[in-house]
Order: sequence, then C-alpha cells, then structure tokens
Amino acid sequence: MRNTKSGAFKTAMGVLTILLLSPAFNRPVNAQNAELQQRVAEIKQSAAKNKQALAQYTWIEQVTISLKGEQKKVEHFQARLGPDGKTQKTSLDAPPAPPAEQGRRGRLKEKVVEKKKEEYKEYADQMKALAEQYVPPEGALIQQANEKGGITVGPAGAPNVLQLIISNYLKPQDSLTLVFDKAKKELLQVQIASYMDDPSDAMNLTVQFTPLPDGTSHISSLVIDGVKKQLKIVVQNSSYQHL
Repeated sequence: MRNTKSGAFKTAMGVLTILLLSPAFNRPVNAQNAELQQRVAEIKQSAAKNKQALAQYTWIEQVTISLKGEQKKVEHFQARLGPDGKTQKTSLDAPPAPPAEQGRRGRLKEKVVEKKKEEYKEYADQMKALAEQYVPPEGALIQQANEKGGITVGPAGAPNVLQLIISNYLKPQDSLTLVFDKAKKELLQVQIASYMDDPSDAMNLTVQFTPLPDGTSHISSLVIDGVKKQLKIVVQNSSYQHL
C-alpha cells in the first residue's frame, strides 16, 4: 500500500475556518449581511473544536471516475487528517495485474484503449487541480469579490438556510455558493460553477457536508462534473471510526 496526500479534499471546518478568517467578513456586504455577521461569530467559536474532533477519525474514501456515463475506474482509500490538516490516504486496492500476452491486433487495440485512458486521466487530473483552487475558498479572493460588489446573501429555499453567492471568484463569470444552516450553525454545501480553459468547457463542483452522530461535520460526498467531455469524478466518504 502507498501513502499519498491530496489538497483537494479539505474538511468541512477547514473550508469554514478560512472563510471565517477572511477580511471580507470584517465589514458588511449589504443589509442582509448584518444577520450573517452574527451567525458567523457563533460558528467561529465552534470551528476549531470541530476540526480537532474530525482529526480523531479515520474513514473510507471511494473515488469513482465515469466517462459518458460509463464507469471507468474505482479506487478505495483509508483516509485521515494529517498534522497539516490535509487528507492522508492509503490505497486499499490490490495492484493491477500485468497485461496478458496478445497478438499484433490485440496489442494495437490495447494501445488505442490505453491512449484513451491517458486522455481522460489527464483531463480528470486537470479537473482535480482546478477544484483545488476553489476548495477551500481563499480569503484574499473573497475580499476581492467583496470590493467589486460580487457577494450577495439570501435565503436558500429552506427554513433557517442561507446562501452566500460569490461571483467572479477565481475566473470571470464563475461563481462559488456556500449554503449553511444558521440555526444549527452547520455548513451544508459548497457549489461551484467554473470552467477549464474556456467558458464553453464548463466544470461544476458540489461538496456535501453531513454531521456524524457526535455532531462532527465532514465531507460526505464531492462531485466534479466536466460537462463538455462528460467526465465525472465522485468522491464518497463513509465508515468513520475513532482512532
């Protein structure tokens, strides 16, 4: 088994802590933001405690890559938070078997298949790299969007749920939406609408947060959708256990 580290998948409170410490929250965005300031102050007090609690867990991470609706690859990892707050992962999958001997036609077909695999893997890696630029949100970028009037706050269609929408966050015409429960003081979801090199090559990202029985919040699922190439990466976290 091998140990790897990924900056793409932060803990719920990792996302929230950076957001709360952002200078963008030190002054009102609009009249509605006055209420949000109060809620943020309450959540800030429990952010450090929640991060510390999650560090006491280990869990199973499943990564599924699909192309045009067809599943191409599934990976499983044992995961936990490292001292730097990043996810440390150990592969749970057996190493791939060596390819069987084939004739000339079989080898040519295999090369074509391998080339296609490399193409979607490269694109998947580019999608992951772009996702890492959005999660967790950067305080400086939030402040920049605030100064340009690119932040709005409003209801999210459910009781006690608000959403913070940040426009032109990292790229022109992109958006980052934070959805949270003001009564339970929980971050529920992060939604990102962005694109690769060109706006026609859209990338959508959804991060779902769920509380554990003891109230510790964690990323239960993360979906990266490359619209143009119909490439989707789904990360599901489960089987949380105390260390």
